[in-house]
Amino acid sequence: MDDPVVVTYAVRASRDAIDARADALLLEQTVELPRSALHDAGARGRAVGRVARIDPLSSGAYRVTLEQPAATVGDDPAQLLNVLFGNSSLQPDIELEDVALPAGLLRVLGGPRFGIAGIRGAAGVGQRALTCTALKPMGLPVERLAALAATFARAGIDLVKDDHGLADQAFAPFEPRVRACQAAVNEVSARTGRRTLYVPNLSGTPDRLRRQADIARAAGVGAVMVSPMLVGLPAFHALVRDGLGVPVFAHPAFAGVLRAAPEALLGRLFPAFGADAVIFPSYGGRFSYDRKTCGALARALRHPADPLRPALPVPAGGVALERVPELLAFYGSDTALLVGASVLADPDRIEARSGELVGAVHQYQEESA
Repeated sequence: MDDPVVVTYAVRASRDAIDARADALLLEQTVELPRSALHDAGARGRAVGRVARIDPLSSGAYRVTLEQPAATVGDDPAQLLNVLFGNSSLQPDIELEDVALPAGLLRVLGGPRFGIAGIRGAAGVGQRALTCTALKPMGLPVERLAALAATFARAGIDLVKDDHGLADQAFAPFEPRVRACQAAVNEVSARTGRRTLYVPNLSGTPDRLRRQADIARAAGVGAVMVSPMLVGLPAFHALVRDGLGVPVFAHPAFAGVLRAAPEALLGRLFPAFGADAVIFPSYGGRFSYDRKTCGALARALRHPADPLRPALPVPAGGVALERVPELLAFYGSDTALLVGASVLADPDRIEARSGELVGAVHQYQEESA
């Protein structure tokens, strides 16, 4: 089979049943028939792959690697997801563990349009790690959010993003919020000479996403953020494919709804579908990803299969300002540290705490040089 789609699953099964279970999984993802009912030789030749490996994981669990014909996907992002984890996502004994897509399919998907180098260029940042924070909490009116964006820009933060819960609510409608926040960072940048990218959150149905993208471009934003699982990965891909013109940050909201390893979903599929940077919960924060998972995720983003550009890891999720040196030692400089609550905890010291984040990143870079 030429250039197959290679998919790896964790499968719970007994030793006596695993061979049959793996073959049934192979067939379920494409022809959706048992071998006893698959009579057409042409269909077997075109649409049936093979079980490449079965490796024991632990008692009652196995790693099953399948090779599926790329022809079963065509050039359809939704059908790719169907082949990877369509029917099997309904089976509680299966978890999607890893994905390796052939170069031809990766070229069709396009991958990151900017990647790490493009984000660095847009932010005007050379070799050091980037600093990032979020406009929150939800419920603030437009003028308060714009003032907060200006505060972060004065402190020298590189990336100021909407919290992913900011959509098009009545208390902070999308268009006036984007225009006000972008104007705020522009005003600060004009005075300081430092560049700060405002990153609005695009959310909603495909037609609303396109309208919001037009508004964001007209306002002159430097990047945007989308939650691919909330809007749908195919809709996310279409948005990127149709030419946003700025880097796209992918937020992981709703990603935990699938039994899919973060390395596969966030580390491989999000960038393949067009994410230039991927936000994920770092170890030691409010979420449950461990160091091993975070390290594997960051490596997958930075070292994709050809011909994709490397994507920027953005560890987040309760990152404490005091842990900046530790996290930079772990993740390295091709990283954007997203620190939110830790700089917002004291309303009288937001600019000072934001400056401490900037200072800590710059100091780490100088000491590591």
